[in-house]
Amino acid sequence: MEDNKKLFEEFPPVTTQEWEAVIEKDLKGADYNKKLVWKTAEGFQVRPYYRAENLADIPWTGMAPDQFPYVRGNKAEGNEWLVRQDIAVKDVNEANKIALNAISRGANSIGFKLEYDKAYDAIAISTLLNGIDQKAVEINFYNNKYHLPLLEMLSKIPGVKGSLNCDPLTRYIRRGVWYINEGADTELAYIMVKAEMPGFDTIGVNGHVFTNAGATIVQEMAFALAVGAEYLDKLTEKGLTIDEIAPKMRFNLAVGQNYFMELAKMRAYRLLWANIVKAYGGKEENAKMHIHATNAELGMSLYDAYVNMLRTTTGTMSAVLGGVDSFTVMPFDAPFELPTDFADRIARNQQLLLKEESHFDKVADPAAGSYYIENLTESLATAAWDLFNKIQDEGGYLEAVRKGMIQGLIKDSAAKKFSNVATRRETILGTNQFPNFTESLKFTPEAWVMEADNRRDEKAEIETIVTFRAAQQFEQLRYATDVYAQNNKRPVAWMFTYGNLAMRKARANFASNFFACAGFQVVDNPGFKTLDEGIAAARNEKPEIVVICSSETPSWCWPATPKAPPTSSKRLD
Repeated sequence: MEDNKKLFEEFPPVTTQEWEAVIEKDLKGADYNKKLVWKTAEGFQVRPYYRAENLADIPWTGMAPDQFPYVRGNKAEGNEWLVRQDIAVKDVNEANKIALNAISRGANSIGFKLEYDKAYDAIAISTLLNGIDQKAVEINFYNNKYHLPLLEMLSKIPGVKGSLNCDPLTRYIRRGVWYINEGADTELAYIMVKAEMPGFDTIGVNGHVFTNAGATIVQEMAFALAVGAEYLDKLTEKGLTIDEIAPKMRFNLAVGQNYFMELAKMRAYRLLWANIVKAYGGKEENAKMHIHATNAELGMSLYDAYVNMLRTTTGTMSAVLGGVDSFTVMPFDAPFELPTDFADRIARNQQLLLKEESHFDKVADPAAGSYYIENLTESLATAAWDLFNKIQDEGGYLEAVRKGMIQGLIKDSAAKKFSNVATRRETILGTNQFPNFTESLKFTPEAWVMEADNRRDEKAEIETIVTFRAAQQFEQLRYATDVYAQNNKRPVAWMFTYGNLAMRKARANFASNFFACAGFQVVDNPGFKTLDEGIAAARNEKPEIVVICSSETPSWCWPATPKAPPTSSKRLD
């Protein structure tokens, strides 16, 4: 082939108008928008396909990684991220042992989940960190309310890097009260920022709370950005500069199951935050968003728990391809127990496989130039920015919380989420669709497993939000069946299959999945030659439920118009 000959030049270009004409023809009069255009939960529309021309109005497509506004990531080359393992600290010696094991097996970031109301002393913290090279491994602390003593102890460790998750603003919407009061909590945040600890983030923005409370992606983004902007406002009022505050902030986010949308979310987050910091007068180099992410609890399940590994793998791929700085894979058993060694190992190895075998760490922003993902990034950024501005019009995040605006939006979104799961418009594999028919729990779940996580303080002064798993209502129903079956016969749904093979099988498959979701035993049948044969079999089995699966509903069962009662040979009772 000659050097100046273009590849595939023998193929004539096809215009968008020509594509659309073919599509309209194939639709045969059906509504284009209803059939092919996806209306997202985030409130914008997604086209069935995108072309190069759809990138024309997107301004960052010619930019490089590590270039403002950092849509393409904070690193000029590669896509290195930290593999983080979180450890619930019940005993400091045991937690240290787990941390050292995790580090020896590939983790380079550790998150210590401390007990909330426990004041840890220097001996306890020293024991936790014993043997860990703080210069090589990132150390993170969260879930404890005694920030200043922790900060003082950590500040004495030379070269320590990581984070201490101080976030009074998001705590306020969860618990309804401040640590002390609004002014004192602002002073706390001020002290956290002033700490001279390079590479150590002290202000957290816990956007994962909004996600796990049922917010849409756009809502989560707008609320988290509004929290970030509120910190910029309050701390600059205290005399700090934007260039002091922004580098000390870390956004802790959750990643759901919408693969491409979550990937685009990370890119859109960086775009918006960079522009917010610059608008406040910060330097471009300080407008980089620090992102730690983990899998959303919202989509995890108790039943068929190994499916959680698939959920967390796709979520991890979205996050790391989107350019997060660190990631924690949620262990598959975390929704119902303190993770086992096996679950922690699998979670850690999910990231290591993506690095060592899939080489996801080698290419900066691999999604760049994708017509679809670039447009998703732009759509998310536009929608989130619009909602962010509405929050600012209310007076900012804190005023919007006091007015109940943010809580109301989350409540509505969560209700829609529950409705979609209940009606199976949204699938939770193994829970509300395609359950494991033979599975029943061999243990008694603790109360927290089946309940929403409500941290509302008894002195709460505002409406608060709760986090939950969308599968919980189905799990409560199925577990009630499991408990009943411990001392009784498990209810049986019996498929009365008759008529056209394809149609009866389709109906039987649907009904079997439907009843198995509630823990009922399902009995399918290969098909009865006559109605009388099926009726005789049903009388013999005496199941609690008979489901008629046929090519059409028999007239003797549901007559369109009143008729005489069926003959005795066709009665089931």
